[in-house]
Amino acid sequence: MNGMLKADTPLYLGIDGGGSKCRAVIVSSDQRILGEGLSGPANPLRGMKIATDSILAATQQALTCAGLAFNDMSRLVAGAGLAGVNVPQYYQLFSDWQHPFKQLYLTSDLHIACMGAHQGQDGAVIIVGTGSCGLASVNGQLVEVGGHGFPYGDNGSGAWFGMQLVHKVLLSLDQLAPATAMTDLLMQELAARDTMALVSHFMHATPTTYAKYAPLVFTAAEAGDATAQALIEQGAAFITSIAQRLLKAGPPRLSFIGGLAHKLLPYLPLNIQQQVTPAQQTPELGAIWFALQRDQSQSIALSL
Repeated sequence: MNGMLKADTPLYLGIDGGGSKCRAVIVSSDQRILGEGLSGPANPLRGMKIATDSILAATQQALTCAGLAFNDMSRLVAGAGLAGVNVPQYYQLFSDWQHPFKQLYLTSDLHIACMGAHQGQDGAVIIVGTGSCGLASVNGQLVEVGGHGFPYGDNGSGAWFGMQLVHKVLLSLDQLAPATAMTDLLMQELAARDTMALVSHFMHATPTTYAKYAPLVFTAAEAGDATAQALIEQGAAFITSIAQRLLKAGPPRLSFIGGLAHKLLPYLPLNIQQQVTPAQQTPELGAIWFALQRDQSQSIALSL
């Protein structure tokens, strides 16, 4: 692949950096995918070294996949959507990073998810994964909802459902709430015999840990469990409110992404379901569109 590319050919790098993994893709100026890479967490809340190491590791994999050398990193015009950079101090840390790329354009992982879902065009996206949040991009204006973090935010997310599951099960075991099928499902999943074993398991749980058990709520609800059904209705109502807020901005398309999106979508009002369209591309390709737009804007500004 390296032999097919001239040394002065523009190369673009798209980075999707989340709390659990970092994806990288390298494309040519004519939008051909040349190589892809995958590494660990790239959320600066985990530490800048962890985040930057993950970005570089994923990029190196993508370079190798593309048949490019390590030194070709300096040719890359990078767009990076990272979890956590909506917090000003982390945005500043990354802005100050002595990165090895030709250029680095930085935004949130939510923004590139929206750009990928709609191929760089206007639209809205709601992420229902470990966390929950939404963004609409219309006529150059961004409307962001949520994304404040767990446990004080992220309602309707995997982490929220998992924590509510544990809460309801403990109340049921103490006979302070009606019996629920979620109790047996969770105890079997954990191979736990008593309340203390359950509490010990979740004592230092991360959002990712809670999210792992969220599907049990849906399993119980599908079996007719009233407590689980009420939980899903509560979570769905919150995600519906995000959708309604974003739709006020008038986006031409709305997409749902994230591991829990397909499970929660059937519980949303029919008028919301009917407006949801599949995401057209991945967040890392959204980061490419972001980089292209910023690079072109900068070129125009320099020529004026």
